[in-house]
Amino acid sequence: MSGPLRFRLALDARCTVGESPVWDAEIAALLFCDIPNGLICEWRPSDGARRSWSFGESVGSFGLCRSGRLVVALRRSVVLLSRHDGSVVPLAEVPEPEGNRLNDGKVGPDGCFWVGGMDDRPEKQPTASLYRVTPDGRVERKAEGLMVSNGLAWTADGATMVHSDSRARTIDAYEFDAASGRIGSRRRLATLTDADGRPDGGAFDREGTYWSAGVSAGVLNRFSLAGGLLERHPFPVPAPTMPCFAGGTLFVTSLREGRDADTLRRWPALGGIFAAPAPGRGVPVGLFGDD
Repeated sequence: MSGPLRFRLALDARCTVGESPVWDAEIAALLFCDIPNGLICEWRPSDGARRSWSFGESVGSFGLCRSGRLVVALRRSVVLLSRHDGSVVPLAEVPEPEGNRLNDGKVGPDGCFWVGGMDDRPEKQPTASLYRVTPDGRVERKAEGLMVSNGLAWTADGATMVHSDSRARTIDAYEFDAASGRIGSRRRLATLTDADGRPDGGAFDREGTYWSAGVSAGVLNRFSLAGGLLERHPFPVPAPTMPCFAGGTLFVTSLREGRDADTLRRWPALGGIFAAPAPGRGVPVGLFGDD
């Protein structure tokens, strides 16, 4: 890198909690969700065309399917959404405790939907788990003892999965078998403070470096697989939530929730989608194997 990334407001979405940006290269559109408002939005930067789907409950995350549908994490269930007619088909119930909800999720290189839970109460406890949901609706618990599961991303070769716990302020790397979906040994990539940027959503570039939204510090952090902090980029508003590579552009979502009136006056675009020229190419988006 030759200096800080220069972000601009790309879409004044005013999301309460904007999250889970996913680039659909086939239609050149960015999709993202507004978690508490239960919305998934689709936006085409080329002409500004937009559409959305409402679920009537929180939407933690989602992924693209081979069939063209979306695999969607609702409060404690996973469903399939047809973007053609808006129909929803139940896929799986996820055994998170009553006080929890599903949070960050992505399709892995194994063609399955990986999604983690979070304690949805103000005082977080390590009651959540990370799950692998297969196309036939099987739910496999892969890790437990989490407060806020987040930051899922895979290297381009599919050999490493990175995952964070936002409230524990930790980022971990796991050995990953893309053929079987098995995770192996875990090692600590980073332990952060709120001043460093509590780890929220993440993404890998093809160089094998991990980009993490530092939601508590208004920064975007870039880590090596050895755990070193390579770069820290100031973000134009507080509370970036997740980066997403889209060809030559790096998109980042943000949130408004919990911000006082003075903060919203200073940064009225909180909850928007921001963009900067991408410093490299991202790992291609995984597709859920539902066909």
